[in-house]
Amino acid sequence: MRVSLIYFLVISLTFISCNSKPDTNQSKPNKQYITVLGIAQDAGYPHINCEKECCKAFYDGKESKKLIVSLGLVDLKDNKKYIFDATPDFTQQTHILKTNHLDNGHVIDGVFLTHAHIGHYTGLMYLGLEAMGAKEVPVYVMPQMKTYLETNGPWSQLVSMRNIELKAIQNDSTISLGTDLKVTPFLVPHRDEYSETVGYKIQGKSKSALFIPDINKWQLWNKDIIAEVKKVDYAFVDATFFKDGEIARPMTEIPHPFIVETTKLFENEPLETKSKIYFIHLNHTNPALKETHRLKDSIQNLGFHFAKEGMNFSLD
Repeated sequence: MRVSLIYFLVISLTFISCNSKPDTNQSKPNKQYITVLGIAQDAGYPHINCEKECCKAFYDGKESKKLIVSLGLVDLKDNKKYIFDATPDFTQQTHILKTNHLDNGHVIDGVFLTHAHIGHYTGLMYLGLEAMGAKEVPVYVMPQMKTYLETNGPWSQLVSMRNIELKAIQNDSTISLGTDLKVTPFLVPHRDEYSETVGYKIQGKSKSALFIPDINKWQLWNKDIIAEVKKVDYAFVDATFFKDGEIARPMTEIPHPFIVETTKLFENEPLETKSKIYFIHLNHTNPALKETHRLKDSIQNLGFHFAKEGMNFSLD
């Protein structure tokens, strides 16, 4: 009897330990929350014209398709839903929001754009004349992004035909979205050929998050990423590449912070801080994009996380 009791306790504790998870779940957490709609870099996964092992794994049925990086913001209190970045997967991602989270009769109640690279704004085309023919969908844009959309076709047609309604926003200026929800854009260094680049702070009643899908090296930013992560509950940060040499071109031309650089930067921080980080915006060559990989496991064993489509994060 004593042996049986001890065995039961051991098994129970093991089960609890192995099933410990961060503050996320696949169901709707409370009334206001973030949901992950995509995790891949601008061109998605599989990548166009890629015949390497990374994409061959998809065609061989060993890996699933990964949608392009985007977050949804669901507000069940005020019956609204928002999306961060309009990706080439915009059609599928808005459908996910509608069917899995909130069907309020609107395709979307607002789009927050980070910058003018293909994976982050070109999904707006589906709101236009040749597609949905939407009516005045609010699109929140920084000054250069606003000018770019207004003065360059085919995006200018979306404006002139009032498919979208551009909402001007400013660096470090907070937008209130109703009951308890606030969004604040902040400038980050990046390749700004057509517009500036921003990340966003998303605030709810009691929790908040950072969304920085694209940035140059952390040391080029005028803010301290460690300090910024400590201020929030979740941080979705640029993890385009795992390490140097990952692709066959000079990586100084695309100076994203490598995953190994970010983890090194946070190595002396407590687990409480590390566990706030969710890596996102992974290139098709990044081994951490795979469902399982020893390098991915090594990072998770340090306390960091990888964003996954369908994860939900409460803001209540």
